[in-house]
Amino acid sequence: MPLTLPVDIDSIKGFLAQDEGETLYQLAAEVAKLGPVLEVGSYCGKSTLYLGSACKLHNNTLFAVDHHRGSEEHQPGEQYHDPELFDAGAGLMDSFRSLRHTLRSADLEQNVVPVVSPSEIAARHWQTPLGMVFIDGGHSEAAAQTDYQSWAKHVVSGGILAIHDIFPNPADGGQAPYNIWKRALNSGLFEALPTVNTLGILRRR
Repeated sequence: MPLTLPVDIDSIKGFLAQDEGETLYQLAAEVAKLGPVLEVGSYCGKSTLYLGSACKLHNNTLFAVDHHRGSEEHQPGEQYHDPELFDAGAGLMDSFRSLRHTLRSADLEQNVVPVVSPSEIAARHWQTPLGMVFIDGGHSEAAAQTDYQSWAKHVVSGGILAIHDIFPNPADGGQAPYNIWKRALNSGLFEALPTVNTLGILRRR
């Protein structure tokens, strides 16, 4: 049975494939009893819609962490720059208004807590155990490693660590997300589950 979302997913800017989004929804529903969900890299809310809708259905909470100034590839002159998300007054990218619009349109404001902050700062005093962490922040090696270091340790036993844009072949895409997927697997703390498109999935032992 096709997944029904509260708003048209194609109306939300983002780079998440449908099969990846539906898998995130299913995973978030599966871990609802283990603890809240946290995503790194909300952008305009495409993944937030999937994860937040699953959390709402199961009376859970999604923490949506993003500084909303765009990753490296979103900056002016870069491949994925979107002029509609550029705040000319500040001279900076700003996707937060689009995220808020997504949450309001989907009636998710009671289940999604936006955390407008760089990942490492948001994690500095974090103590809440998490049923699931989805990492889709900056794709530089430094950013990806920081996201992993900041959040993977908070996933509870039986919980899920999901990482977007896994490309084992360097010819297909950047290697930073794949490197932290391998780091998680090599840690012995996680076991790999089948990958869906470019969505790497691991379960905490």
